[in-house]
Amino acid sequence: MDGHEEREYLYWLCHVPALGAVKIKRLYDYIGSYKGIYNIEGKELEQSGLLKQTEASIFEEMKRKKDACIAELEKLENRGIHFVTPYDIEYPKRLLSIYGYPMGIFFKGKLPDDERPAVSIIGARNCTNYGKQMASCLARELSVAGIQIISGLAYGIDGAGHQGALEAGGDTYGVLGCGINICYPKENYGLYEQMAVKGGIITEFMPGEAPRPCNFPMRNRIISGLSDGILVIEAREKSGSLITVNLGLEQGKEIFSLPGRVTDPLSAGCNRLISEGAEILLGPDSVLEYFKLQSGNILRVHEKNENGLVKKEKMVYSCLDLQPKNLEEIISLSGLSVSDCLSTLLELELKGCVVQTSHQYYGKKL
Repeated sequence: MDGHEEREYLYWLCHVPALGAVKIKRLYDYIGSYKGIYNIEGKELEQSGLLKQTEASIFEEMKRKKDACIAELEKLENRGIHFVTPYDIEYPKRLLSIYGYPMGIFFKGKLPDDERPAVSIIGARNCTNYGKQMASCLARELSVAGIQIISGLAYGIDGAGHQGALEAGGDTYGVLGCGINICYPKENYGLYEQMAVKGGIITEFMPGEAPRPCNFPMRNRIISGLSDGILVIEAREKSGSLITVNLGLEQGKEIFSLPGRVTDPLSAGCNRLISEGAEILLGPDSVLEYFKLQSGNILRVHEKNENGLVKKEKMVYSCLDLQPKNLEEIISLSGLSVSDCLSTLLELELKGCVVQTSHQYYGKKL
């Protein structure tokens, strides 16, 4: 199958409103090619149980727009917008290990470096001056140490984190809940422009997609997915930031929480996180110690030295994190056969790199 042609059909598929990342992958696993998905009747997909009736009719309706979608894809590069898929070498490797990873990502500037540590700085839009200053200061100090800063380019804590990283000359990345050509909120347009040069702007949503409320939980899984640790600066008891934290915990990320006064509603969520086991964020050193800063070189924490692993072991090990994964998911991510994957997992267990937490669930060992 022609890779360029497959990319075009995947780009069209990403435009079908009824289909998300999980459903697109399910269709691909069932049919075996994106062109094959396009050529199959919506009714057949409905009868096979892959699509609901309404999804099947939208799927058929969107077939008429395929040529317009492909023409749009060709114009993107001229506007400085790049589109990458999980099959492209540039696609962030951290994202491949999360459930429902995006089937296509748009970006301006560049994407985070897979080899360098990254943390997300998140928190309240209506934050206090204390919160804003802490977010900015932490981002500055961590950027100087070489850590990449990820956030959502929102008001308040997000913007302060991005700004601090830029002031330090570091790389910072904003993940949008809308199309790549829309800056939301528009007041952050200056940041948006700077980050397209020093860092990047990232989204899985189609160009022109408005910042709808339902987009932001989806956006949050990318923020946490791109990060090795999540820094929560200010969050109410019921806060959107806690969605990102929960996603991060599922993905095996380390959570750092900035303590605050018990009487301050903006610190209620942070203080509760600490009481439930999150690391107390007392300053940049809390994070730097986690990343074990040694001789100016940051080493990725909680990761075994992979140099001693053979090719198949590296492939399987890179698919795992601290949150145990089911064997079926590991097989899917690694691309190995069932027997190869099982024997490789056994070797990794014997070497002390992997632990089987329950029947056919495996995770990295600290």
